[in-house]
Amino acid sequence: MLVINGKEVFNTIEELVNPKYTALLLIDIQNDYVTPGGYFDKMGFSSALREIVPNIKRVLEAARHSNVLVIHVQMTFYPDRMAESPAALRGRMLRIGYKSGDSAQKLLPYCIDGTWGWQIVDELAPLPNEIVIRKHRGSAFVGTDLDMLLRSNGISAVAIVGLVTHGCVISTTIDAQFFDYYPVILRDCIGSHKAPLHDAGLVIMSNSRDVVDSRQVLEVWDEGGP
Repeated sequence: MLVINGKEVFNTIEELVNPKYTALLLIDIQNDYVTPGGYFDKMGFSSALREIVPNIKRVLEAARHSNVLVIHVQMTFYPDRMAESPAALRGRMLRIGYKSGDSAQKLLPYCIDGTWGWQIVDELAPLPNEIVIRKHRGSAFVGTDLDMLLRSNGISAVAIVGLVTHGCVISTTIDAQFFDYYPVILRDCIGSHKAPLHDAGLVIMSNSRDVVDSRQVLEVWDEGGP
């Protein structure tokens, strides 16, 4: 640990992901994103995203073994786009390459509250005692009680896994640091359906945040288990 002007700053991976004050955030690992028959599968994207699920499962199991606070984050939309503002819809139009003259039907609904596509994948299903946070924007901190839950449980750092790198992962990572948490991104446990944006997201995040391999985190949590 470094001391800078009287402030103690975590400086090793052991400090950054100590089970006593670290939470594992699982971002949007839902059927519509990674399961055959889901929204991304219909768009031709899900196969690459599903490859990271086994890595995430290993991390989740280690977190549970080491009593790390586990928080599942679930992208949630309502029927008739009730939670999507015009600006949010415009952003989605840009993401899918919507062109002037295209039908609004091109904006297929997904992650609708209560549907199969909205559900977290079976392999990573929350346990009864684990927190599930529903979010309506990219960042898990916007419009949710995530910050309150972290502070109330003495959390200083968040280990981040899930989808997608250049979207909800980077948004949550940036906000985590703005809310004064140490964000630790697990490189082999995040993914995107667009390789260039995945790579760009990693470059941006690693500039001022810790991006590590899950192996490094597992080594700490395996030692920290009961």
